[in-house]
Amino acid sequence: NPQLPQDPTPQKTATFLSGISFYSWMLILVTPAFWSVNYLVARKAPAYIAPHMLAVMRWGLAAILLAIFAWPELKAKRHHIWAERWHCLALGMLGMWICGAWVYLGARTTSANNIALIYALSPVFIALGAAIFLKEHLQAKQWLGVLLALAGLVHVVIQGRWYQISQTEFVVGDGWIVGCAIAWAVYSVCLRRWPSQFSPLARLVLIAICGALFTLPLALIEAASGLAGSQTVWGWTTWLIVLGAAIFPSSGAYLAYSTLQKRIGASRTALVLYLGPLYAAALAWLALGEPLHIYHAVGAAIILPGIYLASQSKNQT
Repeated sequence: NPQLPQDPTPQKTATFLSGISFYSWMLILVTPAFWSVNYLVARKAPAYIAPHMLAVMRWGLAAILLAIFAWPELKAKRHHIWAERWHCLALGMLGMWICGAWVYLGARTTSANNIALIYALSPVFIALGAAIFLKEHLQAKQWLGVLLALAGLVHVVIQGRWYQISQTEFVVGDGWIVGCAIAWAVYSVCLRRWPSQFSPLARLVLIAICGALFTLPLALIEAASGLAGSQTVWGWTTWLIVLGAAIFPSSGAYLAYSTLQKRIGASRTALVLYLGPLYAAALAWLALGEPLHIYHAVGAAIILPGIYLASQSKNQT
């Protein structure tokens, strides 16, 4: 595989915090910010666009936008595309179809709290998968960081009322979300396990194309079914939803995530998921006027040290 370019930062900065470069830390902070836009998309989309149609449109548009920048590499390495076709198709099914459409299907019958709680298992699944298949074994302090971040996330989701966990009820929609959480773990491990001749940008274009092509027949069947919630109302709002989803949680978040994986590994990269609810709360405050609460601050005070511990390199004490 071609080596990644060196960080454009001085060597002194490259050892900033836990052996992780300054550039990687910026990706850790930026990735969940891009993903948090999907919370707004998920709230707006059901009234305007069907789940599979949204998945097709967001990833088709994302592939076009990213291909503008990746075209020279794709053209130069076009003889490698056929060799990686099955990997790209499998990753497209996992990351663009299941994680792109199933979450909207599940959101029809389950609560946002249930979605966040179930998705909180993804980093744990990824850490276990990375240990088994990638030999990325976490140390005790790193597992402590994972557990701290998980506790902070749960604190935010249940709004600091821990007794609510015993009152949580699971419905059919939760099954869709469980599928998403498992699919994301498999996607993350496979993305790291399967080597590629392409840069993260060019590879994401190929995966997005495969995911959109695989989902397109399902979107057409969905539209022809006539079922409730399967129709799309085309208009400016719909196109803004698609554009926002294509630029931020699709192009930006997935590209940053795959780049970060190459730099620090699958298990540590997965922890950026725990920052999602904090970013979503801030975005809802800015865009929708929803208030921030003390449990957001408490959750952040638990999550951030957890991510710091989990991100430490093995040779640090």
